[in-house]
This record gives sequence, C-alpha cells and structure tokens, in this order.
Amino acid sequence: MRPYAAITVTPKGESSLLKGHPWVYEAEVSAIDGDVKDGDLVDVRSRKGSYLGTGFYNSHSLIRVRLVSRNANDRFDEAFWGRRVQYAWDYRKTVMGQQDSRCCRIIFGEADQFPGLTVDRYENVLVAQVLSLGIEQRKDVIFSQLLRVLREDGQEIAGIFERNDVSIREKEGMAQGKGWYLLPGESAPDMSAVDITENGIVYTVDFVNGQKTGFFLDQKYNRLAVSKLAEGKTVLDCFTHTGSFALNAAKGGAKHVTAVDVSDFAVQCARENARRNGLDGVMECVCANVFELLPELEKQPRRYDFIILDPPAFTKSRRTVAKAMTGYKEINYRAMKLLPRGGYLATCSCSHFASEELFITMLRSAAADAGVQLRQIEVRQQCADHPILWGVEETNYLKFFLFQVV
Repeated sequence: MRPYAAITVTPKGESSLLKGHPWVYEAEVSAIDGDVKDGDLVDVRSRKGSYLGTGFYNSHSLIRVRLVSRNANDRFDEAFWGRRVQYAWDYRKTVMGQQDSRCCRIIFGEADQFPGLTVDRYENVLVAQVLSLGIEQRKDVIFSQLLRVLREDGQEIAGIFERNDVSIREKEGMAQGKGWYLLPGESAPDMSAVDITENGIVYTVDFVNGQKTGFFLDQKYNRLAVSKLAEGKTVLDCFTHTGSFALNAAKGGAKHVTAVDVSDFAVQCARENARRNGLDGVMECVCANVFELLPELEKQPRRYDFIILDPPAFTKSRRTVAKAMTGYKEINYRAMKLLPRGGYLATCSCSHFASEELFITMLRSAAADAGVQLRQIEVRQQCADHPILWGVEETNYLKFFLFQVV
C-alpha cells in the first residue's frame, strides 16, 4: 500500500504528464483520495487508476502538483535526494569541464527534477532560490546532501546563501527572505560578494543584492561567440547590465566598445569591471534608455559595425507577448538600420513566452522593414548547465542569434 494520498487527473492532465511535462494544474485535478497537506508528496493517477508519478502538492498554487519522480518504487529519503544531487553535479562536470564548473548552475529546477529549486555556484559560494513548498520543507536534507556531494568531490564550499526574496514564493504560501543557510554547528561566512572568472574576465558577484542570484550564467558561451567576432570592430552593447558582452567584445580585440544601460548603478558596475580587467581604454560606459538612444543614433553618421541586443525579458506571461514582440521588433529594426552592409548583429530574448518561432517571425519583419537581408552565422541557446528538458517548454527560454547584414 502506497503511503501517499492519490490525486486523479483529467484526460488533459494525463496527456500532459505522458508527454513529459511535470506539472498538474488546479483545473486538471478531478479527485483527491486521502488526507493531504500542502507540501506533502502525493501519487498522481489517471482516471483508470494508472500510476503517472509522485510529486509535491500545494493548494495555494495554480500548479497543484509538481512531479519529482515517475518511478513507483522510489523512496523519498536522504539517499534519494543524495542521488539526485550527484546526478546533477556529475552532469555539470561532464558538460562544463573542471574550470567552468566552478561557476555554473548546479541545479536547474524541473530540468534536474528538483521542482522550484535553483542553485548557482560562484567559486566557493552556492546561491539557492527555493520557489516550491515541497522543496522548502525538505531543504535541510537536500542542502546537506548538496554540500556533502561537492565537498566529498574536493570542492571548497564556504556555504549556501538563500535568495528567497522573490514575490512568487508568496503564491506557494511561503514568506520572502534571504540569508545564509547554516548546518548545525556552522557559522555564517563573513562575505557578501565573491570574485569569479568567466571567459578570462574577472567579475565581482554581489550575491546578496545582485539581480536573481547575483550574475547571469546562462550567456557564458554566447559571450564567447561575440568575442570571436569582435576583433577590429566598433561595438555597441545595448542593455549591458554589468558589461559582460561588452567586456567579452573588448577582450576579443574590438577597436572600441560602447556599453549602454538605463541603470546608473549597472553602468558604474560595468565601468568598474572594465577598469579592473584593463579594458577601460577601449570600453566606454553610457547611461541611457536604449529605446531613445537608437533613434538618435540614426541621425548621426554610422559609428558601429557590431551591435549587441541583450534586453531583459520583455514578457513574463502569455498575456503580454504581443506587446513584448513589438518591443523586440523596435530595437532590432533600429539596430539593423544603424548597421552598415557587412555589419554584425547579436540579438536575443530570455523569455520562454517569446518562443523561437515568434522571435524569428519578428526578426524577418524587422529586416523587411529595415530593407536589409540577414546572413545567419549561428543560432545558440542557454549554456549547457541550464539544460533544456524536452517536454518542458519552460526550460527552453533563451534564443540567441548572430547575423551579418548583407
């Protein structure tokens, strides 16, 4: 006899699970058999009683169940979570290599079968974000196994810092907050930032106050691709944040790089990153609104032969996709108009709601309106430490294109 309550799902819910998606939505629950509390593990079954998986239940969330296993023989004990952590770490070592696995995403939520959990590694600091109640209730076991696996592998880890200061936790019935997660007998490390090296460039990651977990690791190799095209170019990096694409272009031998962001704080960070890497001689940092700057640049003689567009997510829901695509088209159209024949364009979107199909349609429309033709150099996605799990569209979010304007 299974020790868990059972959730029966509708045919739509069953179809989704059989295709590989790990969520059961509120409207897909047709019956509950047994007592269940929020955060409990529950078995999910079809109308005919077939076992479909086991996951975390939460009545506070529109996602009523998040599957953690499709194996009816699994026992969700310390050994189970230890194996899951080991699988995730072994994968990162394989796809990232020894050096790059020092700064990478170790756990990527559903793609690693840890629903609602993100863990990024920045050298000796792990930064975790817990967005599901089921993980929250089991994080003592999961975090202790995470530290054990890494330390037994010879990795020096000072501790885990939790960045749970996000409003989405409230939808799961959890409070917001941030701070060090401490095992019994451990004391909090005296640090709020750490230096990392990515593609040979040094950054200071403020994991306490920085965006998300402190740094955007998913564009690591896309930045490297930009670096390889940048030699001798005059580059405009739009939405530069702390300057990562601009720095890679400068390190790649660009003649001059202008890095632009609307945030004065981000611009100051980018300027400091350029200075500490000895690239301030070729890198200029400007505080400006990209949507206002690009039309102004059209009125001036052409200055740039390589433009990089790395905007924040313009949409975080299906309701605002159309408006977002208008924004994407505006900046891409302006960039195409600014570039000379033979110029280069790097453009991307980090919203999974702006699908690749929609993004390509937008690019074709922008090119037609700008009167240019695009020669595709490369299409890329997020770094392999953010793996795409087929059947789970939410894990496939980053689109990155490199073009030449011909």
